[in-house]
Amino acid sequence: MDLTLYLQFFLGLVAIINPIGLLPVFVTLTSHQTEAERRRTAAVANFATVIILVVTLFAGQAILDMFSISIPAFRIAGGTLILFIAMSMLQGKLGEVKHNQAEDRESATKDSVAVVPLALPLMAGPGAISSVLVFSSQHSQPTEMVGMALCLVTVGVLSWAVFRMAPIIFKILGQTGINVITRIMGLLMLSIGIEVIAAGLKGVFPILAN
Repeated sequence: MDLTLYLQFFLGLVAIINPIGLLPVFVTLTSHQTEAERRRTAAVANFATVIILVVTLFAGQAILDMFSISIPAFRIAGGTLILFIAMSMLQGKLGEVKHNQAEDRESATKDSVAVVPLALPLMAGPGAISSVLVFSSQHSQPTEMVGMALCLVTVGVLSWAVFRMAPIIFKILGQTGINVITRIMGLLMLSIGIEVIAAGLKGVFPILAN
């Protein structure tokens, strides 16, 4: 694979993951966290995203084949998860943390925000996974796979740097602004979830594409 194709792979993933577009979502999901917790969430989310996509790069198609899961079915599952998240955002419930004396349970709840929904399905979603699967099937030489893995790490570092801009947004918007954005982003994510499900349904039932 020449540098042009590496660049194409990198830019395609940046466009699909769209860390700048996800920044308001990140702000919303971490509105209940301290500054240190937001930094941890950003690091965990991007680390998890890189791990998911690297595993997809080397073993994604084999895993899907093992369970007889098609990309359209994966899209439907991811879209459904996005719908549930969006409904919580519209009701202003996403990000609520029930404080109790069991600190390990509270910590697990906060960490889950980084992995679900940030890493999966918002960042390493059906689109990103499909893109990685397509490139890995077309360019399967060891050196090419290593090059694409480095591209994935670079995307993760870039996304992490973007998420570090979140404190600036917090200072500008305040809690009231965050609450408003929560509901606006919930509506947008609801639309995204429907689009992802629709794309999956068209793959499962090709007649719908007509």
